[in-house]
Amino acid sequence: MPTSYKDLLAQAEAAVPKLSPAQAEDKLRDGGALVVDVRDPSEVEKTGKLKGAVNVSRGLLELTADPEGPHYDPMFRKDGTVLVYCTAGLRSALAGKTLRDMGFGSVFNIGGFKELADTGLGVEGA
Repeated sequence: MPTSYKDLLAQAEAAVPKLSPAQAEDKLRDGGALVVDVRDPSEVEKTGKLKGAVNVSRGLLELTADPEGPHYDPMFRKDGTVLVYCTAGLRSALAGKTLRDMGFGSVFNIGGFKELADTGLGVEGA
């Protein structure tokens, strides 16, 4: 039976906790979390990204998070905390579900860049 993006998004939102900007700020303050911006590089170039975040576009996530992937980044640790964001929180929900499916246990969707940046979280670039 075909699945729509709405079905996939609902599954992702059920599997990956969504944090408010204040909760995300608390997690960031605790330190040690990997913050992943899954927007395309052209988007990041225009707006910047959260300070300390790594930009891995949604299309390359699996290839970057898997130790056997051709773009593996050792910052991706299955035993660590991963905070994922995008423009509005949709791609980050899907990305978070993908990471959960890949065995990452502590994954949170922290929503959209503008909302996060507007709360005073540091931004770099652009």
